Amino acid sequence: MGSHDNALASNSFLADKSAKVFVAGHRGLVGAAIVRKLTQLGFTNLVLRSHAELDLTRQYDVEAFFASKKPEYVIVAAAKVGGIHANNTYPADFISINLQIQTNVIDSAYRNGTKKLLFLGSSCIYPKFAPQPIPEDALLTGPLEPTNEWYAIAKIAGIKMCQAYRIQYKWDAISGMPTNLYGPYDNFHPENSHVLPALMRRFHEAKINGAKEVVVWGTGSPLREFLHVDDLADAVVFMMEKYSGLEHLNVGSGKEVTIKELAELMKEVVGFEGALVWDTSKPDGTPRKLMDSSKLAGIGWTPKISLKDGLVDTYRWYLENYKL
Repeated sequence: MGSHDNALASNSFLADKSAKVFVAGHRGLVGAAIVRKLTQLGFTNLVLRSHAELDLTRQYDVEAFFASKKPEYVIVAAAKVGGIHANNTYPADFISINLQIQTNVIDSAYRNGTKKLLFLGSSCIYPKFAPQPIPEDALLTGPLEPTNEWYAIAKIAGIKMCQAYRIQYKWDAISGMPTNLYGPYDNFHPENSHVLPALMRRFHEAKINGAKEVVVWGTGSPLREFLHVDDLADAVVFMMEKYSGLEHLNVGSGKEVTIKELAELMKEVVGFEGALVWDTSKPDGTPRKLMDSSKLAGIGWTPKISLKDGLVDTYRWYLENYKL
């Protein structure tokens, strides 16, 4: 921490539950979890706007919103997100929409007296061949994964913008980079969802349809890391209260699971009685992707939700919200 960071850290986020808190992107996987957590903690003045009410890509509208509402705290969980196919098909959307959202929100927050802002990104900001587990200082040390560089470049610019405003204006802007997330309000679309919700949906549909087997691509050997969004929301509150530094922080579970272990656990949670078959003619993807979250752990935060408990919770939500 630089000398001015200590002074900035004197704002206590949890001390004033009536403070105005703007959660940008409150209807998404991450934003919804943050709103649940803040409501649980007794925050009474959350400022929320749907996309229809406030388009964050429109500079004039964002400036007018901040000038009128003047939130004391801002959490940026709004982003244009998607899988490999979407990134390949709509690269202009991924770079321009994300740059617009974060630039408008960060700048307007600073200009309208926001005390503290937290910008959220993703683990895809790191180089394709980063060391494993990936430390924060691996950022910008090598080429990105080409399939999502449009999104990654925007998120890296957001980190740098928070750092620049901290340096130039002595303003308390921080960044957190979560690992692979899952939980309520995830995207369970059969074509463009991530591996965990896709597996949940496939096992569920196989169970409902009485299928004999579920075929999964690859050998099941790649290692992945997953964090329940409620754990991320807990980390967000912790960072708003305890962290005030220039460097972004990784937010991960620190626990690795093979795709095979994940599939077997998912089969058990969903209650699919058939066979699990591996199509080893299909590619495996990156052998390992794990973030080094020891900096955040060193400050005092660790996740609380086990993968099994998190899957049970997510499947309960899925059953209540997705009708076949």
